[in-house]
Amino acid sequence: MDRHVENAEKAARFLADNPAVKNVYYPGLPTSQGYEINRGQAKNGGAMISFELRENYDIRRFFESLELVSLAESLGGVESLVCHPATMTHASIPADIRKKVGITDGLIRLSVGIESIDDILADIAQAIEKAEVK
Repeated sequence: MDRHVENAEKAARFLADNPAVKNVYYPGLPTSQGYEINRGQAKNGGAMISFELRENYDIRRFFESLELVSLAESLGGVESLVCHPATMTHASIPADIRKKVGITDGLIRLSVGIESIDDILADIAQAIEKAEVK
């Protein structure tokens, strides 16, 4: 778990600093809405991150471009995995209710694994680059 969390903290900072990323949801970031609550209830922010790319990025192309990180419905492994809640885990929930609770069509969930963080970040970076609609 220590490696999961260490990698997730680095990935969350990487995403938060990336101009292609609109929002990052990770309770371990001081800028996150639930940061203070998390600090009082947990030792760290965990290994799950949710984020959204800006409008000029195609998330389908993002998913297709990933080479190390795999698209999967289950996010409980030691390897880095992503899912698209709107079409996977929450697809049966009506779109208006999903949107109301923050599950937008552009939301990406990332379960950060224990691989080399440099490899994880390189894969995410190249997938973001390929997803840009020019």
